Amino acid sequence: MAAETAGMGLGHVAALLGAGVVGVAVFRKIGLGSVLGYLVAGLALGPFGLALVKEPQTILHVAEFGVVIFLFIIGLEMRPSRLWAMKGEIFGLGTAQVGLSGLALTLIAMAAGVSAPIAFVGAMGFVM
Repeated sequence: MAAETAGMGLGHVAALLGAGVVGVAVFRKIGLGSVLGYLVAGLALGPFGLALVKEPQTILHVAEFGVVIFLFIIGLEMRPSRLWAMKGEIFGLGTAQVGLSGLALTLIAMAAGVSAPIAFVGAMGFVM
């Protein structure tokens, strides 16, 4: 007899989609973003809410797919002309933020006793 594996069945998927639709409708009605509606729907059905999905690992693939779709939608909505107009903020302030944050985290890690190359790689990986 095969052991039953934990996973997401059709009922779980239908509940997640239904909660997402309701959450987005409510949050859009009160003037907040749809992403917050999805987050609240996921929290409500997750292990710390109604516990429809008891193991966080079972919903991991759905969450990863949601992030990919979210980034795809952002890419579709970004206009090249708007991106070109923001080049100063993107390259100037963005580079400064990455550089200063990386330097600060590198120094903190080195103060904790980590060698300089490892501290730098870890800090820059964390910053990115």
